Amino acid sequence: MLTLTNFRKEYAGFLAIEIPKLHFEKGIYWIKGANGSGKSTLFKSIAGLQPFDGNIVLNENIDQRKMPVMYRGLVNYAEAEPFYPTYLTGIDLIDFVGKMKNAKPEQVSDLMQYLEIESFTKNPTGSYSSGMLKKLSLVLGFLGNPELIILDEPLITLDVVATEKIASLIQIYYNK
Repeated sequence: MLTLTNFRKEYAGFLAIEIPKLHFEKGIYWIKGANGSGKSTLFKSIAGLQPFDGNIVLNENIDQRKMPVMYRGLVNYAEAEPFYPTYLTGIDLIDFVGKMKNAKPEQVSDLMQYLEIESFTKNPTGSYSSGMLKKLSLVLGFLGNPELIILDEPLITLDVVATEKIASLIQIYYNK
């Protein structure tokens, strides 16, 4: 499903992460490592959000560098600690990402209801708590019909009910 070859990411000459070759079949994976070990760097690179050296290929033929629009349409990412422009509302972001990901209005509505975010999405994200930001990030991460969903620390800042819902949502999307 996803293959990394000669993957390497540096920051100002400092090697953050290097992976000669790694292949993931379809499934659910939990990437563990210490703080600062490069997990989020890896996820952002796989999601197409930051440059890197090497190659990342989805489904054996969708090269992130050669087919960036197609690739990004099939790969979703929910950040560990999302930061959005404080003047945008949640619904602004949901509408934008939903259009980019060709999400059906019913899917958008269902995800918003399921994660119970309708009550605050009309407010600017600058007024959100960390749990509200996380729920918004997770809704964005599931929009459309992705081949790959990357959830960076999906349970941090969530209450018990939301944590249980995310576990169920992961199973629902995995079984599609």
